[in-house]
Amino acid sequence: MSEKAAGAAVIRRMEAAEESSQERLVKKHVPAWVVSGAIHVAVIAVAILLFGSRPASTKQTDKILATTAEKADEPEDKNLTNDDIGVDSNLEAALPEIERIDAKTVDEKVTQDNVGQPNTTEENSNATAPPGLSADFTTPGTAGDTGASMSGDGGNKGVMSSGTAGRSGATKSRLIREGGGNAESEAAVARGLAWLAKQQQQDGGWKFDAGRSEDRACATGLALLPFLAAGVTHKKREDKDFKGYDQVVMRGLGFLMKMCPPSGANAGRLSTDVYANAIAAMPLCEAYGMTKDPVLRPYAQSAVNFIARTQGPNGSWGYGNNGNGDTSIVGWQIQVLKAAKLTKDLVVDDRVLKKANQFLDLAAAGSRKSMYGYNDNAGAAPGTALTAVGLLCRYYISEWGPVHPGMIDGVGGLMKKQPLATGGPSNMYYYYYATQVVHFFEGEDWKTWNEGPKAADNTRKGGMRDWLIKSQNRKDLNSGSWDPESGSFGSSCGRLGTTAICLLTLEVYYRHLPLYKRGADGKAVQIIE
Repeated sequence: MSEKAAGAAVIRRMEAAEESSQERLVKKHVPAWVVSGAIHVAVIAVAILLFGSRPASTKQTDKILATTAEKADEPEDKNLTNDDIGVDSNLEAALPEIERIDAKTVDEKVTQDNVGQPNTTEENSNATAPPGLSADFTTPGTAGDTGASMSGDGGNKGVMSSGTAGRSGATKSRLIREGGGNAESEAAVARGLAWLAKQQQQDGGWKFDAGRSEDRACATGLALLPFLAAGVTHKKREDKDFKGYDQVVMRGLGFLMKMCPPSGANAGRLSTDVYANAIAAMPLCEAYGMTKDPVLRPYAQSAVNFIARTQGPNGSWGYGNNGNGDTSIVGWQIQVLKAAKLTKDLVVDDRVLKKANQFLDLAAAGSRKSMYGYNDNAGAAPGTALTAVGLLCRYYISEWGPVHPGMIDGVGGLMKKQPLATGGPSNMYYYYYATQVVHFFEGEDWKTWNEGPKAADNTRKGGMRDWLIKSQNRKDLNSGSWDPESGSFGSSCGRLGTTAICLLTLEVYYRHLPLYKRGADGKAVQIIE
């Protein structure tokens, strides 16, 4: 122990002897510097604890991490019904200028001789506003004083399906499989959308190739609906099936927005024809419901308000403003109002729907009101286009589910005029409405309608699905389209309109979710989200 102590002392003496004068000076003052530095560190530490300050370097690191996260490749959210959609502020600005239709007036009045033609009355800016809308019609997106709570159509207890939630992702795949669609039907849809995209004009709109070629808004609305039904909106998407179509939809919506003044005497009017106006308004409501893009909202709401204020005294809509009309025109207005109501943001005056129901009662025939006429019940018969329109309206606004006696009788009449196994589209206007009605009816009738009657070997053929697939043009420059039918719809809307309505019929599996679902006992129950 003493040897170790002595050795240590010798070593210390040797180090001291070898120190220079500079080293001794440093050692003399270093302890003071250390003490001073320790005190400063302690003061800083106390300040951090008391005031919660953060070093600037930490903030900078957070910023870098956030930027890196934003640039990282993330899996795309293919659910177009999500609420986190952002704002497309360039939706209008990026589009070319076009002539606004609200600057035009048409003086010809509607008479019995020209009903059904694309003519209209002069804009009646002095018309009485329906309840809930401003008297001067100048407020964009004016909300009615009823319906603002979105109470839903009677019996739905304020809970309503979004309606468009089945248009993408796993839900869409399931609905195709369960509803009777297949790879061939979806391939036909893809070909049809490709053809439609090629027909888009430089200004973003479409044009009918026959008949009503002057009604650009109607043509554009009808052409946009199949893209929206397939789940394509103006939001960018990278999936290979629809890549690039977001720009098609964006330009189309921009075209309609520039034709739809959100305020002023003509607020919400896209066409001088009320019938065509509804077809043009529907994509605005559907696109808003799918994306909740606030850029779209004032245009969609003003279009809904226009429909409300042009309703006729008996609850129908005519070709001109505020005149009594017919079941066919009512059908398009109801589809728009229902699309708007399902968004849960756009306001629909429930009194407008109540008046429309009163017209349906007027146009209905039979003890169960299962047949519909033109503007009253004269000539009402089962299995007609007007009956199909009336039944779809009843489903949407009258609580007529699959087990309602009127719906059961009505579908029975439609089933007597099923699609044929051969030939091309004939009276596609009828099939567009009837397919929706029977699809919502479900059960064996839907399988028979969609896939054909069951044979002895349990196979099916001759249904709506295969009929449309086989009749699609796949040979020439019009590959992907359908030849225009010989009826009034085909002659008015040509190849473009016929193709659009055929696509919507093929997209019935997922275009709209049902409001009712059959239970295990066969009874229908209302679907709640």
